[in-house]
Amino acid sequence: MTAAEQAQRDRLTGIALMCGAVLLFAFSDASAKFLNSRMDTIQVVWARYMSAFVLALFMFNPIKRPHVMRTGRPWLQLGRSTLLLVSTGLNFVALRYLQLDQAIAIIFCTPFIVAALGGPILGEWIKWRRWTAIIVGFCGVLLVARPGAGGIHPAAILSVIGAFCYAVYSISTRILARTDSNETTNFYSNLVGAVLVSIAVPFFWTPQSDPVVIVLMCIMGLFSGMGHYLLIRGHRLAPASVLAPFIYTEIVWMIALGYVVFGDVPNRWTLAGVAVVIASGLYLLYRERMVGPRRNPLD
Repeated sequence: MTAAEQAQRDRLTGIALMCGAVLLFAFSDASAKFLNSRMDTIQVVWARYMSAFVLALFMFNPIKRPHVMRTGRPWLQLGRSTLLLVSTGLNFVALRYLQLDQAIAIIFCTPFIVAALGGPILGEWIKWRRWTAIIVGFCGVLLVARPGAGGIHPAAILSVIGAFCYAVYSISTRILARTDSNETTNFYSNLVGAVLVSIAVPFFWTPQSDPVVIVLMCIMGLFSGMGHYLLIRGHRLAPASVLAPFIYTEIVWMIALGYVVFGDVPNRWTLAGVAVVIASGLYLLYRERMVGPRRNPLD
């Protein structure tokens, strides 16, 4: 296998890992939306981080494998983990006031921010074809949400800030993939969030007795933790600007979960938007399979 063919295979594997990650994120977000109506958002964020941290302890066991705690860039690990915590908290708060599709549509500004910052920070410049695919995919998301059609709650600004934090988090993940292992980066993500939120949660805690709520509090973090592990592995194999557009596939899972869990029936705008998102993703996948070995992978 030539170096170009190996690079193509790595990019395709990275894309598959990214799609798996956003599927798990969709399950986590649906759980958070359900729990948000039954407890304070700080308690929801704590449940997400604590269960993910327990998963990380079980998977990586830093006591027997102390190298998991070793990082060449501790301050970047701390900053990246804090960005993820802020993004998660802001989006969970926004979900109290926004419709699910509105919040997700705003979060999907992330690929634009990653594409804009990826060049000067990572040296991963992209050309017009990939920009076009990103814009088309985002237009599909706008068809779903139709922001402004009936007004939108001011909490949308929280999702905007959360999207920016998540974009910088994604770029930081790519930088750390050059020096730290997947296990180290994933472990610090959960450790920092669990510690910081545990300091605040006693002031917002309400006891829960519903078994469904308790189970969701436990597994929400498992979805999120496994999703971020796949995300980290994906960024080790492919550039951030290649992976970022595939965050759009989450809208498909959100619609499916909204129908199954909350009884939300998609309208014609939703179906049209999903069709555009899928078409954009398929075009990007085609570019990776057919053009990647012969030309610049970011064109």
